[in-house]
Amino acid sequence: MPHANFSIGIFIFPGVTQLDFTGPYEVFSRIPNVKIFLFAQSKDPVQSESGMKLIPDFDFVDCPDLDILLVPGGPGTTLLMEEFTVLDFLKRKTVNSRFITSVCTGSLVLASAGLLDGYKATTHWMSLDVLKLFPVQISSERFVKDRNRITGGG
Repeated sequence: MPHANFSIGIFIFPGVTQLDFTGPYEVFSRIPNVKIFLFAQSKDPVQSESGMKLIPDFDFVDCPDLDILLVPGGPGTTLLMEEFTVLDFLKRKTVNSRFITSVCTGSLVLASAGLLDGYKATTHWMSLDVLKLFPVQISSERFVKDRNRITGGG
């Protein structure tokens, strides 16, 4: 069981697929002693792929340390893959994280940040060719755990 104040941060961004983070959010929220929150580049509302307005709890300035980082997928990941501010933040924020995780195309963002270099990982089956552009051991499995990296196909 996680220790007191175990923190799980879910990164939200314009064009995020709502199901990719609310599913894990619901599961994680039922674990005792866990603090789960949403964070984004700023505290401004974020619009999901379907138009839902999401309010982040933290931004890049005040985001606390993370035991687990989760990057969900969605069409917005395409822009994030070249967003230096985001990629740099994720690299710095995960230095001491216990687990670095993604759902669907969120793994492409992790790969762009270099966080999957040398790890076995997966992504949405239609994006496996994109993941092959990175120094990642590609898997077509729906779920992959390699050391402290966990990726889901979506």
